[in-house]
Amino acid sequence: MLGANDGILSTASLLLGVAAAQATRHSLVVAGIAGLVGGAASMAAGEYVSVSSQADSETADLKKEQQELETDAAGEHAELAGIYVRRGLTPALAEQVATQLTARDALGAHALDELGISERGRARPLQAAGASAVSFACGAVLPLAVAALAPQNVLIPAIGVLSLAFLALLGSIAASVGGARVSVGAARVTVLGALAMALTLGIGALVGRLGD
Repeated sequence: MLGANDGILSTASLLLGVAAAQATRHSLVVAGIAGLVGGAASMAAGEYVSVSSQADSETADLKKEQQELETDAAGEHAELAGIYVRRGLTPALAEQVATQLTARDALGAHALDELGISERGRARPLQAAGASAVSFACGAVLPLAVAALAPQNVLIPAIGVLSLAFLALLGSIAASVGGARVSVGAARVTVLGALAMALTLGIGALVGRLGD
């Protein structure tokens, strides 16, 4: 949702700024495509770097934990049992659970309960980068389609109104999924989106006048 919101808002703002500078439809569409590709690539690169750092940190933590298991197995076992005691198990049951989990997969047990790292939740840079790029592109293509298809005489209002409608829809869906008030989620993203679009629209109009 966040990537799609970014795609809609940044692309719509770009298109409005360029349209306000009296650009032709061809120039507008070219700018929109460039914004879509550049934004998706930027999102993917940023997400890849961020998640790669997280993955490196997880790998280092797991390596350290493995070394500790090899050099102080008894101490690590006691530490794992202590974690279960703090979660509410009796010392005897915590010892039994720690013993069984250690026998099955000692590193996995410590990774999950001591470090908070699970195999399912491990950082995956390429997957995160791809998801960010695709979600941004899916959002960006909406205002771009409006710019390509809307009548020339209503181009700016069409981009602005329909892009805000797209943002409101995504905000509503995100709020509904998260259990929040739909009206609040929709209003928040719509108001902030309108402010961003108005700013770029004004700057584009100003630059267009200065260039005349």
